[in-house]
Amino acid sequence: MNTISNKTYSATPSTTHKEWVIVDAEDQPLGRLSTRVATILRGKNKPEFTPHIDTGDNVIVINAEKVKLTGKKFTNKQYFRHTGYIGSETFSTAKDLMEKDPTSLITIAVKGMLPKNKLGRQLMKNLRVYAGPVHPHSAQKPEIKEN
Repeated sequence: MNTISNKTYSATPSTTHKEWVIVDAEDQPLGRLSTRVATILRGKNKPEFTPHIDTGDNVIVINAEKVKLTGKKFTNKQYFRHTGYIGSETFSTAKDLMEKDPTSLITIAVKGMLPKNKLGRQLMKNLRVYAGPVHPHSAQKPEIKEN
């Protein structure tokens, strides 16, 4: 009898290797950029991807203030927020969010593409977004990720 072992590989937290990746948001459409970042955060670009383990890398997004929104999304796209109190729902446009905090557009977009559970909240801790080209993570020796 031929006994060939075809076991499925499952990564564990001790076998995963996390790297640091820089993604430049300058002149990138928001949706395309955030799907790329979410894929790297989740680890789906690695062969050892395991759905219930954090196998992704740490991502640094620079130049968040220069991200593009196509069409009239900059003035028409609405972001909804509710504090939990009755009647306290607020709507703000992408332009308002960009003026208040340029990093929030990318953070909200990436958060919506990650799982809505403990793993998703853990993955969001691996994302760092900066409005300009300067970041304080040079000690981690991040590598620049091209398109």
